[in-house]
Amino acid sequence: MFPIMMGRMGLVFALLWGCTLCEMPSSVHQTAQGTLNFGDVPAVVYETHAYYEPGPIGILFHMVHAFLYVVQPNPFPRDLITSVAQQRYGDVRQQYQKAIYYELGFIICASLGILFILIVPVVGLFFCLCRCCDNCGGEMHQRQKKNAECQRGCFVTFLFVTSVMIFAGVLCAYVANQNLSSELKGVRHLVNSNFRDLHMLLNHTPAQIEYMVSQYTIARSKIVSDLDNIGPLLGNRIHEQLAKDVFPALDGALNMAGTMRETKESLENVNSSLEVLREANKDLQQKLSNVQANLRNTLNDPACSAPNVSRTCSSIRNSLVQLSINANFNGLPDVNTQLSNVKKVLKTDLSNIVQKGYSMFNDTPNIVKNQTKSIIAALPRVKTMLDSIGANITALTKQYHIQNLLDNLALNLSYSQSYVQDYFALIDQYDFYRWLGCLVMCCLVALILAFNFLGILCGYCGYDKHASPTTRGCISNTGGNLLMAGAGFSFIFSWLLMSIVVITFTIGGNFEKLVCEPFHNKALFKVIDTPYLINPVWKNFLPGFLYQDPEINLTFESLYSECKQNNGVYGALQLEHIFNVSKFLNTSIYTKNVLDMLGNINVNMSAVILLEDAGRQNLINFTQTGIGSINYPAYLAEINKGITKVDLLSFANDLEAQADQLAKGALENALKGHASNIRSIHSQQVIPMEQAMRTLSQNIQFLQRTASDLPTKVNDVLSSIAAAQYLVSQNATYVIIQETENYMDVIVSYFIQYLNWVKNSLSFEVATCKPIANVVDTADIFICNFVVDSLNTFWFGLGCSTVFLIPSIVISVKLAKFYRRMDTEDVYDDSLENW
Repeated sequence: MFPIMMGRMGLVFALLWGCTLCEMPSSVHQTAQGTLNFGDVPAVVYETHAYYEPGPIGILFHMVHAFLYVVQPNPFPRDLITSVAQQRYGDVRQQYQKAIYYELGFIICASLGILFILIVPVVGLFFCLCRCCDNCGGEMHQRQKKNAECQRGCFVTFLFVTSVMIFAGVLCAYVANQNLSSELKGVRHLVNSNFRDLHMLLNHTPAQIEYMVSQYTIARSKIVSDLDNIGPLLGNRIHEQLAKDVFPALDGALNMAGTMRETKESLENVNSSLEVLREANKDLQQKLSNVQANLRNTLNDPACSAPNVSRTCSSIRNSLVQLSINANFNGLPDVNTQLSNVKKVLKTDLSNIVQKGYSMFNDTPNIVKNQTKSIIAALPRVKTMLDSIGANITALTKQYHIQNLLDNLALNLSYSQSYVQDYFALIDQYDFYRWLGCLVMCCLVALILAFNFLGILCGYCGYDKHASPTTRGCISNTGGNLLMAGAGFSFIFSWLLMSIVVITFTIGGNFEKLVCEPFHNKALFKVIDTPYLINPVWKNFLPGFLYQDPEINLTFESLYSECKQNNGVYGALQLEHIFNVSKFLNTSIYTKNVLDMLGNINVNMSAVILLEDAGRQNLINFTQTGIGSINYPAYLAEINKGITKVDLLSFANDLEAQADQLAKGALENALKGHASNIRSIHSQQVIPMEQAMRTLSQNIQFLQRTASDLPTKVNDVLSSIAAAQYLVSQNATYVIIQETENYMDVIVSYFIQYLNWVKNSLSFEVATCKPIANVVDTADIFICNFVVDSLNTFWFGLGCSTVFLIPSIVISVKLAKFYRRMDTEDVYDDSLENW
């Protein structure tokens, strides 16, 4: 019944995957162009944390594991176990030596334990008989020795140390016994937690499936929306691709229109600057001539004839020739002809023509929209097709009765939980019996310890070194008797204790090495997953048991690992192998219908004119305006000259300095007046002329740069526009086809994205099987951590105590001689002593 139900459940999940395939993209939000976000499937937070931390007792567990490694250091016998499991008895007989070699450590230890069980009672019997015959220390006589005190001290020390070791062992056994009982009390909560998680897995799966099914609506809306807006969407894609060539060409034409305006402004600035400079040059020449005449009149003053003054006056008179203009702008030609030609060119508004080209090209989305009306008219048919996909999904989910199957699984799980719950009381009862039996074993050892410690205490407190063996006190004698009682009980119970140790050691040690340790390092899974192991007909047992297809590569290890990572049941059980989605639902039919519809798209953009003929002619006319024929070297030569032959400020300063060398008087004042007049001419005439010259220089240089490669630039612009126009009008078909295919890929990608999301969700988010791994981990915790580790720790402590009973017996018997009251003692004759 269970495998049939598991097979049906697998079919359900595979069916769900197939259903979601036929639904294709659905309730999703758009994050980037062409990318859909379907969100996360509602997650389930499980309660169980299958992790065990032993606490302080873990130190004892590690000690036992180390001891078992010393006893059994061999690797896990996978081949041997496989041979036995497959009943290849001939191989087992040939490999019996390997089996003995693997178990050699356990065999030796168990053999020593059995020898202990057989020999110790026999030795105890003969020891008693020997003592009854006053041998083996049975004679109540103690010989006097000089080192008697030293011997007694050594025996006390050795017995105390031995008893401490026995106490440590029995304490270890007691702690292990208590730990097992206390841990078993928490098993009920752990098991119930696992059942609750399994119920959560079954209860939340329908909601997760419903969420995935509901997501189809958003993908459907996205497909319809993109088809409904095919004009803007496809038009924008075509526009973006063509714009890579069109915009640079139109930008070049627009820049050339700006160059035309700047050229006109520069020509106007040249004319105005020339006019200003010519007028200012004439006025400056007149004023400088007046300054020369006035200075000559001043220098003709009789005061200049004086011996000390004549040299200064002569120097000033010689420098007057420098007071004249240097640059002559009257000889420069004007640019009226070129300006007139440029103004004629600007009568045609090239910028407006280029903007019209921009507008026509930017209207590409509307052009595409108008030419794809047939696609929009077919949208009702597409919507009907998409609705039929959703209807198929709903029909499929109902056809396989997913909810009924999950309800049946939940019901069986409830029965299993009730069945397990009924055994908790029985487990508690048997655990009490186990705890009581182990406690009795510990109490037997504790009884022997009590005799040892009381014997040591009474003997030590009651011992009188001055008393003779026959006159020892009651307390000392009691101590000796207690030690003998401890030795006697050791003989009586040691074989029983060792029997318990051997049995638990053999069972617990082998379980740890053959089950727990291989489970932790995954070696046990490799044995279970061995082909043809469990069923000689099936290569892989798990898929053969669940799906009757043993060829599927599904193993217990892979299932456990997938569930350990909290992946979905669909991926963990590889349910895709039992449901062929491609045969059941061929989604290419739906995408083919959409592709056929989009394949009929035909967009013609020959009506788009990037640059009218008037604009082209305008650019050609611009190259014929004559700005290249301007005599730029003549302009630059005059501009590079100074306004005057000498710097007027320097000349004025020198004149004033020479006047200061003269004696105070009319001549000095006249010369300083002329210097002041020259400074005034510089500030009023020269500085404005210099500003006008800078303006003229800037405009001439701009015109020179523009004219230098104007024909080449215009030809490049015209060539770029011609190439772009050819691309748009004649060769845009390739771009349109390419972008149409990309657009179709985006539409189809919505189906693929939804498909991939469903597959990913089924593999990692829907019906996550962490509870299944938790059940296995809980079994491991219960069996290996709770039971086996505690059992091994119990026999380890009890075995140590039992082994140390042997030296305890020997030392107790030896020490009792020093504490018990003797019947006779050694008597020494005085005469003999004197002799």
